[in-house]
Amino acid sequence: MSYDKSKPLTKRNLIAFLTSLNIEVRTNTKARGNQGLYQKNRIDVARGLDEERAIEVLVHEFAHHIHYKLDKDFIKNGGSLETLFKTSDITEIKEELINVTKLIDKNSRLQIFLNAKEEASKTIKSMQNAIQREYPNFQRSKKFNEFEKYIKNSDAKYLVKYDAIRLMQGFFFKKERILTVKNIDNDFPEMPYAFRVYIRLCSLKRKQSKITRRINKLNKYYEKPTELFARYVQGYFSTPETISTIAPITTKKFNELLQSGYYKEMKDLFEIFKKKEM
Repeated sequence: MSYDKSKPLTKRNLIAFLTSLNIEVRTNTKARGNQGLYQKNRIDVARGLDEERAIEVLVHEFAHHIHYKLDKDFIKNGGSLETLFKTSDITEIKEELINVTKLIDKNSRLQIFLNAKEEASKTIKSMQNAIQREYPNFQRSKKFNEFEKYIKNSDAKYLVKYDAIRLMQGFFFKKERILTVKNIDNDFPEMPYAFRVYIRLCSLKRKQSKITRRINKLNKYYEKPTELFARYVQGYFSTPETISTIAPITTKKFNELLQSGYYKEMKDLFEIFKKKEM
């Protein structure tokens, strides 16, 4: 399959261009749960992506391929912006790249988790207010003495630390009882309302902590130089005017290196398929 310079940008024509560079492109994979994946001289694109998204993913992964040519250790260490932009002064460039990432990945997993964390915070605040209507001195940062006194004689004490628990009750004939935070109103209808709310609050705080850990992990991933670079290339290729406005310093440096041939075959990609004049 050969690409045609005279034809407009399509997924098929872009794949033909990439294969002409001896890059293997697979379009019928799960891409290890991602939309795209780059390995040495191979790009995987998840099945089921529409034309526009598939093109974005192909450009993104091709940027990783170019990075591999500049620094073969980038897959292990995440690369460096100094190498990618051939400069030691990358402070402003990094700031701009992070802003680009926030723009083009606004529907990413990171944003989903950020939204979930914000929603959890609002709900926790609402729960706190509900408890304080009955116990005005209640504070999340301090021991809830009234609750502790009540709960020590109740099986509900396990739900302070766990969302679900299985209990085996009885001496000779064991009977299984499963308790969950979700079903606390039915399992403990006699428990004061404020205490049930507090147990739900503890559960939500555990969930919020998990979300925070995921956010920290994703932030570490998103701020890898190789990902910042690939998202910049992806965005600049698709909407050059928008990205130039957000990242003028990066764009100026990128174009200087692009035209000089520093980014190797990426120059051909932009010259053949670019949507607007750079």
